[in-house]
Amino acid sequence: MVRAVCLGVDILNMYQQAGAYLNGHYLLASGRHSPKFLQTTTVMQHPENATRIGEAIAALYPELSVDFVIGPAMGGVVLAHVVAKALGCRAIFAEKTKDGSMSIREAFEIKPGERFLAVEDVITTGGSLKKAIRAAEQAGAICAGIGCVIDRGMADFASTPMRAITKLEFPTYDANDCPLCRDGVPLEEV
Repeated sequence: MVRAVCLGVDILNMYQQAGAYLNGHYLLASGRHSPKFLQTTTVMQHPENATRIGEAIAALYPELSVDFVIGPAMGGVVLAHVVAKALGCRAIFAEKTKDGSMSIREAFEIKPGERFLAVEDVITTGGSLKKAIRAAEQAGAICAGIGCVIDRGMADFASTPMRAITKLEFPTYDANDCPLCRDGVPLEEV
């Protein structure tokens, strides 16, 4: 079942129009399987879509004053940029390291005490975003909030506020207990 609660932008329509709302059998970044996949890069390749999405996420936090916006590479790079533009601050990103954690590029300077908004396109478990947040916090910054395009309702960010343009609830399965695998539906890595 799909349930959408939208603020400001008709995200589902935007994804459908771009051919980015997919049905099948997908391996998500979290390692879980799902019959649906949302391909944000297909939507964000169009500057008008990216701008609208960035403005919508910024509008989720009208009271927030931040020094920068961070997103995990690769999916969060463009998103961090458009949200930062809407908020009037700088944009940075975190990259995966060889050990699976994330680090901040050397070219980006983070000063202790700076406040930031962390952003991600689709949050299922939030694993990548949590690593990006941890990297910025290790540099002395403070996470003031989390914004995303689509919240799939499975992530817990403790006491940090998280706001989404849209919330979609559709099933995901543990790889060892996936009915799509049992039915022989080919698994696609995305």
